[in-house]
Amino acid sequence: MIGDRIVLIRGKQARDSFASELGVHPQTLARYEKGERLPDSAFLEMLSKRHNVDPAWLLTGEGQPYSKQAAAQPVVPAPNTSPEFIECMDCHLTMVPMVEARLSAGTGSFEADAGIERRYAFRSDWINTKGQAASMVLMRVAGDSMEPQIFNDDVVLIDQSQTTPRAGGLFAIAVEDVVYIKMVDTLPGKIVLKSYNSSYAPLEIDARGDLADGIRIIGRAVWVGRELY
Repeated sequence: MIGDRIVLIRGKQARDSFASELGVHPQTLARYEKGERLPDSAFLEMLSKRHNVDPAWLLTGEGQPYSKQAAAQPVVPAPNTSPEFIECMDCHLTMVPMVEARLSAGTGSFEADAGIERRYAFRSDWINTKGQAASMVLMRVAGDSMEPQIFNDDVVLIDQSQTTPRAGGLFAIAVEDVVYIKMVDTLPGKIVLKSYNSSYAPLEIDARGDLADGIRIIGRAVWVGRELY
């Protein structure tokens, strides 16, 4: 039923924040999800637009949840990920959201929850030189395939406005339900994902086959941070 599909889209996101994002009361959302009440057209339109869901699938359950157009959209933006700003004595700070999704640097799984963990401060004059701050999120790395340049548990700043592969560029790229942090190169009809760690062979993906709709370049990595213990 349609309530089950709403639950699927919400995933691990808290019901209260999901309801707030879509402009309904949490109790109303709960009734939608339990099948006690049918959602109105305004709610369904908002849900479809905010989460890039195919309206036909949402209404009937037929076809795929995400259309080809939706597949081209970023897959990790969290609710209310617009940056916040802080004015201080001698600087202007941009607060960038850290999302709960993790980038696989190896064979690890992708944690697909896109909720916000917290926000981190960057000087606005610096971050604006790296790309579009409004499109940036922070993601944590899981795995060792990008060592020695990027280590497990490092934090990577991803600019989701930069999605055109460039030779030698470092990108977050989704393949099916796994999101990798890799160097991205292109060959005729193929996308090649390369690791810094020589123990990992390049991954070649046929961009013209059945997997093509499952490949999504999320954005380019513009900064890497690391905690020292």
